[in-house]
Amino acid sequence: MEQSKDSEQEPKGFIHALILDGEGGMRKLNWQEFSAIDSTETNLWLHFDYSEDESQEWIKNHSGLNEIAVDTLLTEDSRPHVLRRGSNLLLALRGVNLNPASDLDDMVSLRLWTNGKRLISTRKRVLLSTEDLLASLNEGSGPNNIASLLTDWVDRIVRRMSDTVDKLEDDLLEIEEQLFTSEPSATRSALLQLRKQSIGIRRYIAPQREALNRLIGEPISWLNELNGLQLRSIADRQIRHIEDIDAVREQAGMVKEELNSNIAEQMNRRSYVLTIVAAIFLPLGFFTGLMGINVGGMPGVEYNPAFWIVVAMCLGITAILMGLFYWKRWF
Repeated sequence: MEQSKDSEQEPKGFIHALILDGEGGMRKLNWQEFSAIDSTETNLWLHFDYSEDESQEWIKNHSGLNEIAVDTLLTEDSRPHVLRRGSNLLLALRGVNLNPASDLDDMVSLRLWTNGKRLISTRKRVLLSTEDLLASLNEGSGPNNIASLLTDWVDRIVRRMSDTVDKLEDDLLEIEEQLFTSEPSATRSALLQLRKQSIGIRRYIAPQREALNRLIGEPISWLNELNGLQLRSIADRQIRHIEDIDAVREQAGMVKEELNSNIAEQMNRRSYVLTIVAAIFLPLGFFTGLMGINVGGMPGVEYNPAFWIVVAMCLGITAILMGLFYWKRWF
């Protein structure tokens, strides 16, 4: 990448320019210092907010990147993927959105280009994995070169997913515990939210698994054997996350079936009670209706104890029916 000196004013959306010192630390440059450095400077990391027009203009016209690289760095929506041409590498990744008041399934995108000597990265929202990486550089315990920066960054992105997957599993266990104690509507809502999050996260980390596998298989000269082993370990961890999320989705499906079964059982129990009550009062209704016929010749009209006799007969019929239902084990 040939550094252009045509843009000396700091573009809006410029986040930082860092030079790795090779010992785990870094030196931060302002825009004027960056513009003045030699174009052959190595271990340089430029980071931009691609949503700002001035950052887009600089990347398009002054970064020296080709059209494919520019499109990857500036596109609004991108799925995880890897592109390589010679020693140049384009990488688009997704990290879990752990920012306050955010949804777990609303994943944060990260795009970067590097040739092993320089790295240009873009983002729209803050990714906590990036903040972790910067903190390690400030402490002097960060990566020594661009290759280590790349592997360490990817490692932190995937490592951050562990807490999210664990949270999904814990939430599912809590829903299972509340299955027989909470209101079905509340349980159903929590389960729906959990399934939505797991589906949203898997939507991006599944292709990210393929991207990492492809990155491992690419013959990139500036990635050494140790970098390759680290990337394989990261890819294996990514696969385990996907398997854990798949397990959460399957278990959530089973919990949903159990919830539906419980709701159906409750409805059947209530219907059964209503059926028993109707079976008891059906003959009573017929009998009292018969006794209430307003025609001549009704027995007991002139006999005062007749009412209590009818009540006693109704109670007797009820006792007989309940005894019959109990004997049949209908309740």
